[in-house]
Amino acid sequence: MYKLLIRPLFFLFDPEKIHHFTFSLVRFLCKVPGVTSIFKSLYTVNHKSLERQLFDLHFKNPVGLAAGFDKNAVLYNELANFGFGFIEIGTVTPKGQVGNPKKRLFRLKDDKGIINRMGFNNKGLEAAIHQLKKNRGQLIIGGNIGKNTQTKPEDYTKDYLECFNGLHPYVDYFVLNVSCPNVSSHAKLNDKDYLLELISEVQAANKTFAKQKPIVLKIAPDLNTSQLDEIIDLVKETNLDGVIASNTSVDRTGLKASEERLTEIGNGGLSGQPIKEKSTRVIQYLSEKSNKAFPIIGVGGIHSAKDALEKIEAGADLVQIYTGFIYEGPKLIKQINKAIIKKANQ
Repeated sequence: MYKLLIRPLFFLFDPEKIHHFTFSLVRFLCKVPGVTSIFKSLYTVNHKSLERQLFDLHFKNPVGLAAGFDKNAVLYNELANFGFGFIEIGTVTPKGQVGNPKKRLFRLKDDKGIINRMGFNNKGLEAAIHQLKKNRGQLIIGGNIGKNTQTKPEDYTKDYLECFNGLHPYVDYFVLNVSCPNVSSHAKLNDKDYLLELISEVQAANKTFAKQKPIVLKIAPDLNTSQLDEIIDLVKETNLDGVIASNTSVDRTGLKASEERLTEIGNGGLSGQPIKEKSTRVIQYLSEKSNKAFPIIGVGGIHSAKDALEKIEAGADLVQIYTGFIYEGPKLIKQINKAIIKKANQ
């Protein structure tokens, strides 16, 4: 039904506008008596073989929603009804910001991809905290944090710390987003010396809390092997809890979309099917080269159960979807979980 009726209708409209409309629709439907139960019965799968113990957290299943979808933590309670094991909110910045000028979100239908240059648009830390206080405790919540666009380089770490300290009581794990191609001073955020400083400061803040929260790093899919070796060394050196592989890509190689279309769209991060193999290779390299030294959350181009299993076989402990959720619909979560159960019972 989704791919036959709903998606063709939604794809007639501007991607960002339909995103906000969908949020309103889901929120409205979940207020209708009985609809929440219907969603859960349609999409939720519960099975012992789906459960994961990672970062000292118990995940009821390994399929999550990546950051960027519920930026302001306004729909995670309703999205829990679609069978996710965890949801990552954000990217959250200390102050609310409008992000980059519109139009900034583009579908590549033939490629089953999306290009975005949103620019960390969100309502800010206090708004996210306000929404997270409504948490019904249905699943694990991750907090993806970043810096404000106007923040000076010498104050980047302060931004991360402000978000970390503010969200600490309300999320189960943290993601340091240093790999989004749509923010200023992207180079500094990928400098190893700066990452050492940032991670050390955040971990020091973590130790001031009675209960420490896991911290993972989200990396780009475009890193070469020497850069990935640096990531492995960085995780070892700082005792980071894990890595998310990967963020969006700036590479446009092999797309079906015409050069004219890509020129019209301009810069931005590419997600969806076109980055599937690239992100899987990153996962496999990190897993094999580190001898499975740390957990990996695999994300990038998961549009089927087969895609998810490939990520897991490559070394991912958990997986996340975003663009696949938009193209394939909520049934994808159930398909992945059922495939994992089947694989476990073979």
